[in-house]
Amino acid sequence: MKLFLRILFISLFTSLSYGLYYKSIVDFLIGEKIIGFTVLIGTIVFLPLFLYEQWKGKRLQDYTLTEENLKKMRKKQELILKKEHKSLSEKHN
Repeated sequence: MKLFLRILFISLFTSLSYGLYYKSIVDFLIGEKIIGFTVLIGTIVFLPLFLYEQWKGKRLQDYTLTEENLKKMRKKQELILKKEHKSLSEKHN
């Protein structure tokens, strides 16, 4: 799947580059169509496949703001502040 995504990305990038070249040098309207088709394929095909590949095997709960995650974040922030306060007080002594 990763190989397919890489090949698809390279082909989309190449198609976009070719569309920009074709638009500026050869024919404006056909270049616009090439660019539009490339963006459409990138959005409808590449993006969902890429997101599926990246999210595979991960828990959504780890990336959402639940009350439990907020408590963990506050606890970590308090520990960081305590360490900073402790190190600052040691420097002044």
